[in-house]
Amino acid sequence: MITMEAVIEVPAVTDGSPWPVAAMAPGSWLMLNAGCAGDQVGLFVTALAGRIEVQPPDGRDEVVNALLADEFLIAAGDLQVRDPTTGTVMTPGCCAGLEDWRDWAQVLIGDSPWLGHDPGPEVEFVSDDLRVRQDGGETRHRGRWAGVHVDLPQSALPGLLIGVQRDLVGFLDALTGWATRIGLQRPGPL
Repeated sequence: MITMEAVIEVPAVTDGSPWPVAAMAPGSWLMLNAGCAGDQVGLFVTALAGRIEVQPPDGRDEVVNALLADEFLIAAGDLQVRDPTTGTVMTPGCCAGLEDWRDWAQVLIGDSPWLGHDPGPEVEFVSDDLRVRQDGGETRHRGRWAGVHVDLPQSALPGLLIGVQRDLVGFLDALTGWATRIGLQRPGPL
């Protein structure tokens, strides 16, 4: 059965982090769901913090306060589509953001969401299926991703998106538990 998961791209953690983070290879994908361990949640928060301006030697409370004060949080990622039968995994393209995951609902009205570039993933309609291509657009049929795709029934997409939403809500619970366990202070008035 085809699966769809919310993922973020793992950043390079070079300057350390004010909390424990999972040891994952930069450029790999961290799935977000209720089962995320504390160090995985820490890695997610570190990825978010990498895009805001916090002056060293600010501590963890200052980092979190800056995140909470930011109007629009951005995390490199999106939805990953996996076909366990073939082992094919379709990952977000460069510059795609998890904050745009809801754009996949555009497929339900016949449009393809923007899934990033390089290698240029895209969704196309093939009969009653959706073909999610890793290498679409101008680069199709060239390069290492040529022809790599996952086909899923259009009728399965609403259930998959509901599952992603459920995973993200579960991840928020994991994030709340993590923040409590590491003793983060509540932010002052914003």
